Amino acid sequence: MGSGIFVTGTDTGVGKTFLACRIARIFRDAGYRVGVMKPAESGCAEIDGKLVPQDAVHLRDWSGCQVPLEKICPYILREPLAPSIAADRQGARIDIDHLLKIFNEISAAHDLMIVEGAGGLMVPLLPSYTYADFAKLLKIPLIVVAANRLGTINHLLLTLEHASCKALTTLGYVLNDLVAEPSLAAETNRETLSTLTSAVCLGELSFHDGDWTAELHTRFVEEFNVVAVEAALRNFS
Repeated sequence: MGSGIFVTGTDTGVGKTFLACRIARIFRDAGYRVGVMKPAESGCAEIDGKLVPQDAVHLRDWSGCQVPLEKICPYILREPLAPSIAADRQGARIDIDHLLKIFNEISAAHDLMIVEGAGGLMVPLLPSYTYADFAKLLKIPLIVVAANRLGTINHLLLTLEHASCKALTTLGYVLNDLVAEPSLAAETNRETLSTLTSAVCLGELSFHDGDWTAELHTRFVEEFNVVAVEAALRNFS
């Protein structure tokens, strides 16, 4: 197996956490020790006087990772902004060396790491340092999740091209239906993309509306090409 998977998206709100959690559960159920990390989470709500990184909580719970939440998500930020901006406004500074140290620590105790970014590859962790730079530092391949709607072709192809420019390996992409009634664009995106990129479509996520039930997970397992991911990870390592 490769050391990990970096889950990124074509935009914010396209289903990165949902996908990352599902992938983590699949590998957990297959017997892997799965470690997870959300380097920075912004837009965190305050509960009982404490900021709670809900995405990181989901990652921890679905993966079964026993690492303390403050290591799964080292930078917990209040405002819903790019991490570099949210951190600056909060009086914090994100330390890339610190993130790398924690990643290596968690990775050493697990068979596979799932790392979830924020927004897309060009979102800055520091003013001149993006998630693409961080994924390259970690030396792990990407899975890209894209909202399956009008505009996805352009957004996904740009993301894949930028990944290639950064010398990042992409295992494939997942199309995520964000509405119950798919548009004509959603119905044709997969076929169209197959003629425009050699990247593999690993599956399509049916509309879920934040549904985290076991029944939906079973349906996702049927839709997601985990065999292709395992094979690609072995080749990557």
